[in-house]
This record gives sequence, structure tokens and C-alpha cells, in this order.
Amino acid sequence: MSLSRRNFVIATSVAAGGSMVLSACSSGSSNTGKGTSKGHGGADKYTGAVVVGTREDSTGPAPEVAGAQKGGTIRGISPDDFSHLDPQRIYYSWNSEIGNLLIRGLTGYKIASDGTMKLVGDLATDAGTMSDGGKTWAFTLKDGLKWEDGKEITVEDVRHGIERGFASFTTEGAGYAQQALTGATDFRGKYKGPFSGKHLDSIVTDASAKTITFKLAESRPDFNFTLAMTSYGAVPVKGDSKEKYDKDPVSAGPYRIKAHSIDKSMTLVRNEHWDPKTDAIRNAYPDSFAFEFGPESLQAADRLIADSGDDQYAYMAYSGVPAERIQKVLTDPDLKKRTFNGLLTGIYYYAINTKRITDLKVRQALIHAWPLEQIRKIYGGPSAGDYATSILSPDIMGYAKDDVYGKLKKPQGDPEKAKQLLKEAGKEGQKIVYAFPQSNTYDKTKVVIENALKAAGFDPVLKPLDSSSYYDQIQQIDNKFDVMWFGWAPDWPTGYTLIQPLFDGGTIANGANNISQLNVDWVNEAIKKNVTIPDPAEAGKQWAALDKRMMTEEAPIIPETFQRRFYLHGSKVGGAMFDPQYSSAVIYKLFVKA
Repeated sequence: MSLSRRNFVIATSVAAGGSMVLSACSSGSSNTGKGTSKGHGGADKYTGAVVVGTREDSTGPAPEVAGAQKGGTIRGISPDDFSHLDPQRIYYSWNSEIGNLLIRGLTGYKIASDGTMKLVGDLATDAGTMSDGGKTWAFTLKDGLKWEDGKEITVEDVRHGIERGFASFTTEGAGYAQQALTGATDFRGKYKGPFSGKHLDSIVTDASAKTITFKLAESRPDFNFTLAMTSYGAVPVKGDSKEKYDKDPVSAGPYRIKAHSIDKSMTLVRNEHWDPKTDAIRNAYPDSFAFEFGPESLQAADRLIADSGDDQYAYMAYSGVPAERIQKVLTDPDLKKRTFNGLLTGIYYYAINTKRITDLKVRQALIHAWPLEQIRKIYGGPSAGDYATSILSPDIMGYAKDDVYGKLKKPQGDPEKAKQLLKEAGKEGQKIVYAFPQSNTYDKTKVVIENALKAAGFDPVLKPLDSSSYYDQIQQIDNKFDVMWFGWAPDWPTGYTLIQPLFDGGTIANGANNISQLNVDWVNEAIKKNVTIPDPAEAGKQWAALDKRMMTEEAPIIPETFQRRFYLHGSKVGGAMFDPQYSSAVIYKLFVKA
């Protein structure tokens, strides 16, 4: 799979999008439970609500969850086991969810009860100090940090975790920091990892001062966001069992692994050496967590609807409420009270091949013609998500909710406007080859898309592709498709992680993610400029402005949806809320009700 792997969210249980993967990572807008919104039980904050916190924000303990109490066991139900527990081998959000209880890095996200986030120091005293235009980043470790065996967590352990990302056996993890530290895409050609007996010259530690400094090869004002990825968690130098570490990692978090039966179950118990005073992010209410692997979403939903025995203490750990049960759950007040939901990270969209559809007016006509309303009805209606109208998603800093083409007013499509644009372009009857992955869902959406294109004056040609090779086919620069279904989620909530992988002309290649094959000088230059803006708020504004200009002047995609997922939990589970970073539960806020 050539898509970035961080998020690995099934394309929403409600949307029944099959098993297609929304690429890359990071956060979605969280449901707050306050106010009302059509189709679901709460209002999302469309604010790009991520800020960089202060030293005070980084100081533990974490704020208490209202009504929470210690004790008991929370039970997670999931169809799949965690594929990796070694932080340097973690990219999927599902693995990062469990990582929240075991793994700590220099920075992390402090999530408020309303779903807004602050980037704060986790092992570090704050979110870092930047200098030299973003090429140098310095951090100081907190006092009182310990591993599960009681040994001190040191700056050497932090450095070791990052250097391990260069090792030959950690290829599943992220590579952003490695590239920034070496200036090389092929970073393993520059450094072989700590087991070679050498350290990176670009990482400087001072054990007595508890400081670690990164000397980057390129300016990265958002490097402190990069370090919040699970892939850059600390690993003890003296407790590293290399490849075996994936099965038995040493915990720095509030829980440790007691037992793990592969593909069957996992039990976590308290890490007695974790000090809440060192942790501004995590609570630790249950005495233990017990995960059960195997039940699919329908089976899990039915068990939680029944709410008997141990299932009263259980929650859907990653697969959400399936389409077969969503209406039952949302129309039953008692069941609905036992749900939490939020928008999945990133955006689903249709890439327009700008090398084949070279006329801007034709691309604009496609956007006007596209039947968002009819597509979402097939996905499950408003409960399946919100209409997307921009490149940036609600979780991105600076998100402005721009709607250049008025799709919120006419989500069903505007065939007359599309016809007008085609006439102006002299392209009436333009053939459009639309490619999509074969599945029950997309076999249905192709019908409404075909009808909408015909109504707008296009000549649609449908190309269903085998889902197992779908990405391999559309990620060829000489493909014969004009419009292609696609999805992307950011690896951290800044515009760079959405716009650069998808629209930087330098990324056009076989197997790459610039499916639109956009290569425009002013876009490329803006990406290079925006990524070096040191002030996060200003950078957010510039990314939003670039988004709007790209949609207006280039129209490289047809935004579709910010998809939503609903989860169900038992009646004895408290503190359940949607994790805007990993599209699951904020696991460390859960507690057992009295």
C-alpha cells in the first residue's frame, strides 16, 4: 500500500466505505456533546482548534475528568490486535491508541473536554524552543520520569528512540524526523541507527542539564508537532531488545503490559512508577484494561446494545457502529447516550488529473456537477459525515471552512452552472473517465455520479478497479483516468501535511500521492515558504489562503466528505469521548462508573 499509513481507519463504519484506507494520519474534529447539529448528537468545532501550549500547560497532573473515579477494568473490543507495540514501528492510529498508555515522547497533545487540543511537553518541560529559523530545536526533560522498572528516563533514552527510527527493522514507522535530521529522503543511506555504534551528530544531549537539541538540515518550524508522533517515543538504551522489543516494550506511561495472547487478548495493569505529576496529558482511572480481539463491528455493536455482564464495562475500541445498526443506535435515546462520535481525520475527495483535464473551466464544471448529497445518502446520510468544500480539514490549524463553489448551498450539484462552464470552454460533451475501487458502496455511488455528469453535459466513462490494486493503478503518472476517488489524512494538524504530499510538483512519481499531478510554480513556492513560517497561527492563515487560491485558480480536486464515525460503549463506561488525533476513544480518560 503506497498511501501513508498512519491513520489506517476503515473508511467509516457508517459510510460502509469497505476496507479502503484513508491515508496518512492525525486528527479529526471532535464531538463535544454541546448544542445540536443535524444528523448527530453534538456540534463540532470548526476552528482548526490546535494551539501550542505553554510550560504551565505542560505541567502535570492532567486535568481531572468530571465524575471520574479510580478502580475497575475497562474492556476494549476490536476486530484486530495491535500490529506493533515498538514505538518506532508504529504508524497506524490503532497502534498509537494503545501507545498512549505505554509510550511517551518529547511532545504530545493535551485534549480538552470540548475536543480542542494543545501541543504540550510530554517528557519535555514544554513544547520546545526553536531557533535558527526552525533549524534548531531544544528540549529539557522533566524531573521524576521513570520507566516501569523504576529506572530514570534520560535524554539518552529519548535520543535512542529517535535514532532507532533509522534501523533496518523499523521501516513501518514515520520518517519525517529522520529526513529533517539528515536532509536526505534515503536517510538510512546517511545513518544506520544506534546499533552501528554511532550517534547522529545532529542530535546533541547533555545528561547533567537533561537537554536534547536537534540540529536540522532544513527549516522545520513544526518539528515539535513531528515529535508528537508515536514513532518518536523514547526507548530505554539498556532495555532495548531490538526486534524482540515489539512484543515486550518497556512502558513509560500509566500502564504496562501484563499479558498478551496474539490476536486474542491483551491485559494492561498500572505502571506503579508512572508519576501523574510528570504528565499533563494522561489520566489513569481504571486499575486495568482488557482488550478482546476478533469480534467484528456488528457483533460488538449487538453485544454493547444488549449491555450485559462484562460488556457493561466495554467500548468499541476501533471499529465503529456499522451501517446495519446506526439508525437503531441513534434513534434510541438510551443507546444514543452511550455513543461518542467525531469526524475522521483528513478528507475524502476525487482527484482531477490536471495532465488530462487541462482546462480550468472543465475542472470547475466537474466540481459544480458533483452530487455530494446523493453520495452521502448512500453512505448513510448526515450521520456519515459532513460535506467537504476545501482541501484542508477541520482539524488543521487555520482551517477556514471556505466554500469556493457554493457546494453547501447546492450539495446535490449544479448542472446548469456546469453546462455554462463547459460551453464557455468549448468542451460540451467532454468525456470523463472516472476510476473508483470496486465495493458495494462505490458500486452504488458510481450510479449517482454517472447521472450527475450526464445531466451536466459530460460523457462519463466508468472504470471500476480491483480494490487490492486500486492505489497501484491510480498512482501511475501515465494512467488513463480523469477523476479518481482518493483520501488523505495529515500526519500532524498543520497544512503542510495535507497540501505538500498531494500538490507539490516535486512529488509527482509512480507510487506517489500527487494523484492530481499538479505542478504549478506558485503552488510549489508557497509550500516551501509556508513550511518555514515560525508562528503557527500565521502559518495556519497562509495554508488556508493557499487552499482557497488553489481551489479557485487550479481546482485540482472535488472535495467530498469529512467522514464521521460513531462508537458505542457499555453503561458502566464513563469519560468516553472521541480522540481528535487517532479517531478512536481518548483511552486515558475512560473510567468505570460506580
